[in-house]
Amino acid sequence: MAIPTGAVLARVGGRSGAPSSTRGRLRLVVVQALVLSLFVTLFARLWYMQVLGGEEYQAQAAEQSVRELVVQPARGLIVDDMGRPLVTNRASWVVSVDRTMLHKMSDQEQRVLVGRLSRAVDVPAGKIRARTLLCGEPGSVSGTCWNGSPYQPVPIAEDVRQGVAVAIMEQGEDFPAVIVDQQDVRAYPSPYGINAAHLLGYLSPITEEELDEAKAEDDTSVHGASVVGRAGLEKEYDKYLRGRPGYKRVTVDSMGRVLGDSGEVQGREGDTLVTSVDARVQAVVEQQLEQTIRTARHNYDKVTHKNYVADSGAVVVLDAKNGRVVAMAGAPTYDPKVWVGGITQKQLKRLYSAKADNPLLFRATQGQFAPGSTWKPIMTTGALDHGFSPSTRLDCSSGFQVGNRWFKNYESASYGMIGFDRALQISCDTFFYRVGFHYWQKYGTDEADVHAKDPLVRTAKLYGFGKPTGVDLPGEASGRIADRAWKREYWKANKGYYCKIAKKPGNDFLHLFAREFCAEGYAYRAGDAVNYVIGQGDTLVTPLQSARAYAALANGGTLYEPRVAKAIVGPDGRVIRKIPPKEVGRVKVSRKTLHYVDQALLGTAKTGTTAWKFIDFPLDQVHIRSKTGSAEVHGKQSTSWVASYDKNYVVLMMVTQGGTGSGTSGPAVRKIWESLYGVKGMDVRKHKAALPDAKPPAGLPVFAKDGEILPPVLHAEKRGRR
Repeated sequence: MAIPTGAVLARVGGRSGAPSSTRGRLRLVVVQALVLSLFVTLFARLWYMQVLGGEEYQAQAAEQSVRELVVQPARGLIVDDMGRPLVTNRASWVVSVDRTMLHKMSDQEQRVLVGRLSRAVDVPAGKIRARTLLCGEPGSVSGTCWNGSPYQPVPIAEDVRQGVAVAIMEQGEDFPAVIVDQQDVRAYPSPYGINAAHLLGYLSPITEEELDEAKAEDDTSVHGASVVGRAGLEKEYDKYLRGRPGYKRVTVDSMGRVLGDSGEVQGREGDTLVTSVDARVQAVVEQQLEQTIRTARHNYDKVTHKNYVADSGAVVVLDAKNGRVVAMAGAPTYDPKVWVGGITQKQLKRLYSAKADNPLLFRATQGQFAPGSTWKPIMTTGALDHGFSPSTRLDCSSGFQVGNRWFKNYESASYGMIGFDRALQISCDTFFYRVGFHYWQKYGTDEADVHAKDPLVRTAKLYGFGKPTGVDLPGEASGRIADRAWKREYWKANKGYYCKIAKKPGNDFLHLFAREFCAEGYAYRAGDAVNYVIGQGDTLVTPLQSARAYAALANGGTLYEPRVAKAIVGPDGRVIRKIPPKEVGRVKVSRKTLHYVDQALLGTAKTGTTAWKFIDFPLDQVHIRSKTGSAEVHGKQSTSWVASYDKNYVVLMMVTQGGTGSGTSGPAVRKIWESLYGVKGMDVRKHKAALPDAKPPAGLPVFAKDGEILPPVLHAEKRGRR
């Protein structure tokens, strides 16, 4: 019997429906349980984070909105020996850009902002963009990129006019990410109108390499925004002057805007540097050097038939008893203010320009010159201690024959048989030619013997010539003693160059010299010996080296390292470190010899080469010893020298291409002596001397708690009245 189809389907569906329904309900239960467990887990986690771990996470969130900024400390002062400020600080408006906020802006917004800022502070837009790049980022340029913290505002313009700074602050909505604040920059009070740029030095931003080196040495006194000393005292005593930076923690919002302070670690101001320089003497020295150069340029040179070029010069005033620097100047110089707030490319190019006679070069310590006749007193001490005597008489003839060359006396003058004393006073060349030739004949006729004995070379080294004096200024030159060993080494180093020239045709000076040098440039001949003894030839000295040697003549033979700094004083006025004079040795010359030379030079200002410049000067009260020099330089005009001293001071002046010693430098040297002792007319101290009691102060300025700086003399008077 047939079964209907619908019945079959009904039966089939009835048998399979119950299990399917059960499985569906089971799945639903599992899903519900899973969802419930997820919610339980989520709520448990939220409870843990908000209740148990809430404080910790709140602190972490706060930490993410706090930035650490470096607070640059005020740099230490530099003062003279009376406490007069030579370098101080002043407030400067600085415009900076917050990189974090800047990078949260769109490219279009950044371009608009940079353009607007460029017009406001007069800095090219490209330079602003380059400055905001971190060093190491793509497109960054060393020297322009920012090597500080990414969270530190990047200085874009310094020393901005107050009106511009205020306008930017008032229009904050137009200058998002721009910060304007005041910072300390260097200022130069210039007491008595002094410049002293070479002594003081200057600052510039720290380089990436210097910062990496500081980090490697764990030096926390510098950071990416630091400026460091580059020359002079600023460089030599930078670690004291720079102080220690502080750190400020500021809270910012999501846009990087500062909401408030979150604490500060105080930094430490830089220490004050007390120097031995006296601003009044320094002013006189600078004025006289400038005036001497200006005058020389209006004087006619009979040898070259044109006015003197007078392209550079230097003056050194030392305390003869201890080697301290009382004043020191060089020309040409520069304005130290050009470095404040950033230097332009044009200004920098001029400072390094040979056409401008290299103003950054400090002629007093870095210039090297033939000493001319100021060398003769040094040679005299050597000669008197090695065979010659005060009773020696030699011919001061008009000339002296050496081989095939005739060496002339100055203006071919002839004075007959004289002693060392008169030879120094009138600066007789032929007298000293005979001294030099004597030693060459006695010890050095073998021209190739580099080890031949030479008492005069040994004497020069006793006075410290041929190596730096050790003055506390960077970049000092060593000078050069052109002895046999130097000549051999110079020949070895240069013979290849000159031998190539020697092979080429030509009869001019260069080709003739090249042929001689190529073949026999190593030979130390009699001509070298006689040139050496009068300070000519290849021997070179710095003005400071010569001044120190004359100080040794003045004090009985003690050689000092010249010192500019006297002490380091902390911000609280406490003396941290005294910098005493440093004795480096004694010149091994007999006291009898030193006394003889001293007495001989005493006659130079009375009857010798400086007498016509010291007429009516009270030499019976201020006992000045002096020596002049006119050093000849091939292809140039003579270098003018005057070296002078008494028991207290050494005063030395040098002017390149300036003419004769006494004629050019004599008047200025006299005025410096007049200033030191208060000389007017025939009497001493008719007007105020540059230094109290005509002596440098022995003590230090006194730093009062209220910030006032009292000079040592005034402090002593106050203490005496109590």
